[in-house]
Amino acid sequence: MTFSPWRDLSPSAVLAAVLALLVGYSGPFLIIVHAAQSAGLSAAQLGSWVWAVSIGSGIAGLWLSLRWKAPVITAWSTPGAALLLAALPGVPYAEAVGAFLAAAVIVTVIGASGLFDKIMKVFPPALAAALLGGILFRFVAELAGAASHDAALVLPMAAAFFLGRRLFPRYALPVALALGLAIAGVQGLFGTLPTWQGGAGPQFTMPAWSWTAFVNLAIPLALVALTGQFLPGMAVLASSGYRIPARSPVTALGLMSIVTAPLGGHGVVLAAITAAICTGPEAHPDPARRYMAGVVCGVLYILLGLAGGALAALILTLPKALVAAAAGLALFGTLASSLATALGDERQREAALITFVVAASGITIAGLGAPLWALLAGGAVSLLCQVRAGHATAALSTGSRR
Repeated sequence: MTFSPWRDLSPSAVLAAVLALLVGYSGPFLIIVHAAQSAGLSAAQLGSWVWAVSIGSGIAGLWLSLRWKAPVITAWSTPGAALLLAALPGVPYAEAVGAFLAAAVIVTVIGASGLFDKIMKVFPPALAAALLGGILFRFVAELAGAASHDAALVLPMAAAFFLGRRLFPRYALPVALALGLAIAGVQGLFGTLPTWQGGAGPQFTMPAWSWTAFVNLAIPLALVALTGQFLPGMAVLASSGYRIPARSPVTALGLMSIVTAPLGGHGVVLAAITAAICTGPEAHPDPARRYMAGVVCGVLYILLGLAGGALAALILTLPKALVAAAAGLALFGTLASSLATALGDERQREAALITFVVAASGITIAGLGAPLWALLAGGAVSLLCQVRAGHATAALSTGSRR
């Protein structure tokens, strides 16, 4: 079979990519802006930060999607940006850049060593599916919250989507989104175009070393990237049948983060939530053609980065209820299949359930997010269940000998 990206391109893949960027730039984008403002960064530094993570995400996602012919969706580290809200103020900018660089080196070494692949191999598939389900649950649940606040917009979108899944499943999401845009336009829900204050392009900063920044920024950034982005990101790909060795994306994105760190980028990682939009059947019924969603997403990231964030400002004019509803509808099928996989194995059911509950809770303890604690809780319960099963088997064996 010949490799032909143009032949594999489809409207549904383009829509999935656009929706993934809408979700990314309508929420996590604001975290970066807020963190930069809290730290007192200049407009040029903020513009360079957005340029670095956008261009870095675009190039890496484009290459990985074509390399593995899978929808590998990349993004900047959202939990990392959230961590910087509290940790970045008071840190000299050059030392912060040095910490970004150190975190990228840590991620690259772990990826290149194959350690991350070993972790993925021993991790039970049911717990990986439960982790993904827990992460997605909050975003799907926001569909109900959006409906309660703006029923006239969200309920027609939901009705069109679920009716479309029965009558025209491939176009259910595009029809629902088009209907939502039309209703929002009629109701005058679009916001005013914000003034973008970012710089026009990249700005190089010589990294400076600081043990304080290394401990307070570099190590936490590496931990949240590995546990909060790469692990669920690989789980998203695996749950959709894409068996990619983790060494490739972790190493490639670590290297890209090294390149973008002196430009202000705090880390380029695998996406989880937006990836689920592009790996499911809504992107394309044929899993072999969904990789084009990753290709289109990469191209759009690059275009947004080159625009210096001006196009991202357009995304901020969309009604929040519309973006939340579209994301919830796009993730609905993926959440259903994740829960089916998570609870399908009776031996892992209890461990999968606790993994799902902790991941869905969104808790943060000691600066580490829910995905890590969900893995620890689920893994502990899984080990206890295995020990309990082993004791029961030994008891039965002893009784039979008697």
